[in-house]
Amino acid sequence: MDFDFTQEQVMLRNLAREFLARESTPRAVRAALLEPRGFSDATWQQMAEMGLPGLAIDAGYGGQGLAMIELALVLDEMGRAAYPGPYFASTVLAASVIAASGQDNQMARYLPDLAHGRMRTTLALIEDAPLWTPSGVKMRAERRGDGFVLSGVKRLVPFAEAADLVLVAARTGDGADGTTVLAIPSDSPGLSMTPNVEMDRTNRTSTVIFEGVVVGSDAVVGEIGRGWSVVGPALRRAAIGAAAEMLGASRRCLEMSVEYAKVRQQFGQPIGMFQAVKHMCAEMLLEVENAHAAVYYAAWALDAGSPDAPLAVAAAKAYVSDASRKVCGSAIQVHGGIGFTWEYDLHLYFKRAKHFEPLYGDADFHREQALQLMLERASASEATKEPALAS
Repeated sequence: MDFDFTQEQVMLRNLAREFLARESTPRAVRAALLEPRGFSDATWQQMAEMGLPGLAIDAGYGGQGLAMIELALVLDEMGRAAYPGPYFASTVLAASVIAASGQDNQMARYLPDLAHGRMRTTLALIEDAPLWTPSGVKMRAERRGDGFVLSGVKRLVPFAEAADLVLVAARTGDGADGTTVLAIPSDSPGLSMTPNVEMDRTNRTSTVIFEGVVVGSDAVVGEIGRGWSVVGPALRRAAIGAAAEMLGASRRCLEMSVEYAKVRQQFGQPIGMFQAVKHMCAEMLLEVENAHAAVYYAAWALDAGSPDAPLAVAAAKAYVSDASRKVCGSAIQVHGGIGFTWEYDLHLYFKRAKHFEPLYGDADFHREQALQLMLERASASEATKEPALAS
């Protein structure tokens, strides 16, 4: 693979960085947090005019048809700017579920509005515990006529109050999958939302309650009983996206630490002159560069359809989850007491990285996934070997 970004990719990254430097300053972020839904509608409209919501949506449905690597570049910048808004929930997570369905009627129904920012959607997946396999889906959708009735609770639904449409993974059968994804308008009778109190206020979540919500058969996204065939690919993209967000937040923590170490005086010289601080910043840089390589290799592998893609995604999310914790924690140490205050901006990026750390599989989950993939690969390799000749 070519490790350099193309000219078009560099232009996209610069465009996103310039826009966010103007519209997602720390002051703007803090102002957005006071909005009822936790983001600025005006900023969202500007993003829609730039085509960002449709970045990875197929051109046939009004998007730009770009790939995961371009999406990761934008998410990297969003993490670096701590952008507060439903971009990840709608564009990365939910739109990927709809696109993975391969159903032209559903894609034509929803993707054009999503691509132009006229509609926002989210995915309601987590229940009592964040399990990233079909076994974590317990809420049932019972058959009624040619439709379904849903009752149950979904937790930690990202930007649910900003969504026009909620994609819900519900259990409709037994077996290894047995789940079905249903698209439900957020104003449906029986559907209610309760905002959560979050550590990271740039990423709002809600508890969504379904009390006898009725939907027709046209609400099914994908196939009945095979919901994970659309959720699974979306979660892989979300894992890369979350890693890119953590990378951006870690990058900003490193930048702030280096800047601070140059100007903070102690014992008559900048603290950056002390070897212990130099070592800490050097280790932070090493983690950020390694995380960068892991994220963009995983994005490339997914785009290229490489057999290594599942392993690369697992490795990237596991590594970046650990690396971001180290980098952001070290940034607090470099800054000392001021780094932990509300008035100083460092906590915005620290909390941003912490928010994405457990989502779409934490480090332990993805290490287990990587181990399983390597064992399967080793087993397949053994099976293809020529049998040894009898002596």
